[in-house]
Amino acid sequence: MSGSDSPEPNFPEAEPDAVVVGAGLAGLYQLHRLRELGLRVRVFENGSDVGGTWYWNRYPGARCDVESMSYSYSFSPELEQEWTWTEKYAAQPEILRYIQYVAERFDLRRGITFDTRVTEAHYDENAHRWLVRTDTGESVSTRFLIMATGCLSASKPPELPGIERFGGAVHHTGRWPHEGVDLTGQRVGVIGTGSSGIQVIPELAEQAAELTVFQRTPNFSMPAFNRPLRETEITERKANYRQWRAAQRDSYAGVPRQPAERSAFEDSPEQREETYRQSWREGSLFGIPGSYADILVDPAANETAAEFVRARIRDKVHDPEIAETLSPRDFPIGTKRPCLDTGYYETFNREHVRLVDLRSTPLTEIVETGVRTSRREYELDTLVFATGFDAMTGALEAVDVRGRDGRTLREYWSAGPRTYLGLAVSGFPNLFTVTGPTSPSVLSNMIVSIEQHVDWITDCVSYLAANGLTEVEATERAEREWLNHAAEAGNATLYPTADSWYTGANVPGKPRVLLAYVGGVAAYRQWCEQVADNGYSGFSLR
Repeated sequence: MSGSDSPEPNFPEAEPDAVVVGAGLAGLYQLHRLRELGLRVRVFENGSDVGGTWYWNRYPGARCDVESMSYSYSFSPELEQEWTWTEKYAAQPEILRYIQYVAERFDLRRGITFDTRVTEAHYDENAHRWLVRTDTGESVSTRFLIMATGCLSASKPPELPGIERFGGAVHHTGRWPHEGVDLTGQRVGVIGTGSSGIQVIPELAEQAAELTVFQRTPNFSMPAFNRPLRETEITERKANYRQWRAAQRDSYAGVPRQPAERSAFEDSPEQREETYRQSWREGSLFGIPGSYADILVDPAANETAAEFVRARIRDKVHDPEIAETLSPRDFPIGTKRPCLDTGYYETFNREHVRLVDLRSTPLTEIVETGVRTSRREYELDTLVFATGFDAMTGALEAVDVRGRDGRTLREYWSAGPRTYLGLAVSGFPNLFTVTGPTSPSVLSNMIVSIEQHVDWITDCVSYLAANGLTEVEATERAEREWLNHAAEAGNATLYPTADSWYTGANVPGKPRVLLAYVGGVAAYRQWCEQVADNGYSGFSLR
């Protein structure tokens, strides 16, 4: 393990050059890159080990929806050759082992303080430094503050009356017990049918004596067709990894594929059906939505894709009424996070699984013995909440971040997040947000976007040092122009029409704003590179 004999102490001095919040995929790579510059770095992590999202999300069935050989670091050719993935879509335990291997391989745990949550970060304008405080009582002064807190890390509790009265066990998919949960013979209820719900429900059906799924909004899901990776494809990818990584960076979503150029209506209905069937067989998150160029911009074209998937739901689910209840009809396909599943719809053919449509029979309250709807009461031993996250902004606003003149980040973002490139915020000098709001982030292969942001931040810090500068801050004008561009790009699509976590609609009271940039990874990368090449245009350097 490189650096294992280094004399550097486990807990560096209280005035590091940089503080990184979070030790997931983003925080680990940021630590590695800043160390390469010779900087002193502290990382604070709320969990007891590395992993971020993959440390916390241990629910049965948790799995990545980007192929494993693409959802991995590209910065080290040696790492690419050393690690061998076993499945097309890696499960949570394998992804966590990979992250732990990276931490050992590059001696990263030495710079991380675990079981510690950053509670405050206030900017001292006179000293040009951030004062960072933690829930353990530690205070740290630092030049640079880098928030690597993750886009989907702030679990969203359900807004349901009576939860505290329930007499059984309660679990949230985003905070699943590390020791696991034995549900054998139990009556289990699940609330939520987004990505985590669609992954966990088939697994819980294998254990529970009775499984009741309380569905608020049906979601579109496609089969993953997951399988063990073949030795030949592993060998071929490892032999061509450098070319593949370049293709990832130059793609729209960090997943190389030939972009569709035709309209859905340029094909006959029969041709269109065959195109969708081919996309369906890909077992890819981007297959159906990427089948035609106009699916995410033209409601009529979108409906052809949506109806194809609804027809597949009817093929899979024996009971026509249940199939219809599982079929989304009030938002365009792709405008909410599409899901990949293994046997999700087929689960509802099982005799001990029932579906409760909360639109026709609203949930009125949680009672001591279970769940009460407008129609009846369901007795349960265990409740599982798959209610998702306060995406993109939740983890950032959970910290009391204060910039110039004591302005809080929560106050500045009260009408929606305001950033320049999703990397920096006007009025908050030397603060960087890895895959922050208005960057491609959740609309892309996250690890591709993570590496791009970390590399950009590292280059910026290096530029400042080389030029005798101590402070970098986004200008209000650049921030405003970027937000206008991001909003214009988003409004040219169907994304804003859906009540989704992409727009913050899943959190009561959250401003409705499209949180991610829809222009794509390649175009966004070029924009960021041009900013840097122009001496960090749009930033004030002091």
